[in-house]
Amino acid sequence: KQTPSQNLWNRFVKYDDRILAFLEHPDIPFDNNQAERDIRMTKVKQKVSGTFRSKEGAESFCQIRSFMRTMKKQKQSDLQAIGQVIA
Repeated sequence: KQTPSQNLWNRFVKYDDRILAFLEHPDIPFDNNQAERDIRMTKVKQKVSGTFRSKEGAESFCQIRSFMRTMKKQKQSDLQAIGQVIA
């Protein structure tokens, strides 16, 4: 069995092009904080309500949340985003 440090080194060697991609491509963030922030609301909702009542409810929540986050990243207000869906 390999040591944890050897496993880490092996993964670094195997995925070095992905790990260091942000050095060659400035548009790639060097951390995953945004991804963690994007899923945070889902965890808060789950914690407050205990769970989602159905799989469909969870999927709908995630789809709506994803759409709203995308619109926010595109600098659109919530009302503009909802207006696009209704129109």
